[in-house]
Amino acid sequence: MATTPGRIRPWRYLAGFAGIVVALYALVAFTGDRSFAPKLGIDLQGGTRVTMTARTADGQTPPRDQLIQAQAIIEQRVNGLGVSGAEVVLDGNNLTITVPGDGGEQARDLAQTAQLRFRPVVGQPIQATPADPAQPPAADPESPDAVAQAKQLRQSTDPTTQQIALQTLDCNAPDPLQGYDDPALPLVACDQNKTAKYVLGPTIVEGTEIASATATQDPNGVGSVVDLTFKSAGNAAWGAYTAANVGTQAAFVLDGEVVSAPTIQGALYGNTQVSGNFSQEQAQNLASVLRYGSLPLSFESSEAQTVSATLGLASLEAGLLAGAVGLILVFVYCLFYYRVLGLLTILSLILSGAVVYAVLVLLGRWIGFTLDLAGVAGFIVAIGITADSFVIFFERLKDEVREGRSFRSAVPRAWVRARRTILTADAVSFLAAAVLYILAVGQVKGFAFTLGMSTVLDLVVVFLVTHPLVALASNSKIFSSPALSGLGSVARIGAQRRRTRETASSGTKGA
Repeated sequence: MATTPGRIRPWRYLAGFAGIVVALYALVAFTGDRSFAPKLGIDLQGGTRVTMTARTADGQTPPRDQLIQAQAIIEQRVNGLGVSGAEVVLDGNNLTITVPGDGGEQARDLAQTAQLRFRPVVGQPIQATPADPAQPPAADPESPDAVAQAKQLRQSTDPTTQQIALQTLDCNAPDPLQGYDDPALPLVACDQNKTAKYVLGPTIVEGTEIASATATQDPNGVGSVVDLTFKSAGNAAWGAYTAANVGTQAAFVLDGEVVSAPTIQGALYGNTQVSGNFSQEQAQNLASVLRYGSLPLSFESSEAQTVSATLGLASLEAGLLAGAVGLILVFVYCLFYYRVLGLLTILSLILSGAVVYAVLVLLGRWIGFTLDLAGVAGFIVAIGITADSFVIFFERLKDEVREGRSFRSAVPRAWVRARRTILTADAVSFLAAAVLYILAVGQVKGFAFTLGMSTVLDLVVVFLVTHPLVALASNSKIFSSPALSGLGSVARIGAQRRRTRETASSGTKGA
């Protein structure tokens, strides 16, 4: 016997959905910081503000075009997908970075110049201690004279001068060469932990040759590393150097500081790994700044300032109240018109909310998504989209029963007809959200993102929960009774039409 179109095995779909929910909440509970709270935006919980002042090697006013370029790069670093809620504002020669929460150190890291260079290590590094003698600065450490003096001493090609620079370099003092070292000359530099000092040769490969940067777990120990992929020219230069210098050290130098200086074990083509005992967050920040390129200017950061919420929890509570009112109205409507089917709608919406919440927490952990008031509005609008899918299905079901079919036989036929309409409607909603996300800026991106995400999850819930639950209800004698199913009036119409057709058919045969 052929299977009726739309006939399914409900428990298989429900088990699949249960597996998705369990997997999501397992990820929430056992990955990252294991927090069950989503990240909130600046408007709801406040944040941290850091002001970055641009400086140039010659002490002149930074060019406006370079400031605008720096603003765009930092925006990409801190808000690559447009949903982290961070803000980067250009004010004169300053860039003001505001991030949600207490991420002042993160804001400063994202504003680093991020000039990554690969340099050979010359000789053996020496230990740096707080007792190292420091030459008294002849000028302000950030002045053009200080930069010129540091270059003359620490980027000299004379081995004797290099040794003098190595012995006198104070790793705990401000570095005037940060972001200003010449890649074509040697460099005397400290490591990032201020514990070792190196003499480095001219640059082998520039950071501009990096094609991609990804933070991953260190396979050889505890912590995280950054995997780099070079462009073709950089890959050729790095591969040729490593092949010819096996057994020597090469240093990864970021903004004039040695991140790590591993020994070359063999020729390295393709991917290269930067390690430095990074935490997961440090590795992600480093990968982010390398991925979007170096800044055209160097910046001096101020102390982090706490920014109070512009709207606060009262606005969040008002938004949640609006969402609750919308849900209650949907519940009342569904119970009044659809009865048992309305109960299934309520259950579907509750399960949908559980999935949305878990996804919110994970997105905040993985891509820095923060929930602001615009995002809350997107979810409230999505309630209507989800309810609309239920209404389409149930009205198709009524049409089938009105034609004289039983509740059980009407479900698969109604689903086949409703499924196409639901897919089309959600495709239009998702397309609108995608266009809005691409064209919008600021908080509107958050609204579009949550709207599009909710639309996708609506399809998951309708296909894996609502349809199977209705199919189960149609197989139950209790729930399929006209008094409980809410199909009594249309069932009577269907019975009348069926009798009319039977009478007409009998009359035709008698004739």
